[in-house]
Amino acid sequence: MMWKRYIVELGWGADLHGQDVTKAAERAVKDAISKSCLCGLKEILEVEDLNEVGVHVTIAAPYPEKVEAEKVMKVLPIGKKSIEIVKGGMEVPGLCVEEFGDLKDSIVIANACVEVKVSCENFISAKK
Repeated sequence: MMWKRYIVELGWGADLHGQDVTKAAERAVKDAISKSCLCGLKEILEVEDLNEVGVHVTIAAPYPEKVEAEKVMKVLPIGKKSIEIVKGGMEVPGLCVEEFGDLKDSIVIANACVEVKVSCENFISAKK
């Protein structure tokens, strides 16, 4: 099946305490999807089942091997979900407060790119 991108949205998230890159990635995805209203899927392309759209997430995090992909994808409310996790994001000095769960004195930051895609069949039928 061929897909066309409908929207690309970017977001970022941080874990200020605890250095949890999964939490930072979840927040980055939430940030990205909170900026988009996908009304065109229904109103223009007439997509009936929003779980039939493709939703691909790329996460850039300082420790990609520690990002729990399944947890991050649960943030997405619709779609056939896929994820790619790459090295990136940022780690900067923070404040170590053991009571907040800190392991060290740093803040981890993740970036997210969320792409919503529609099948070419939906795109072609909308043109008719």
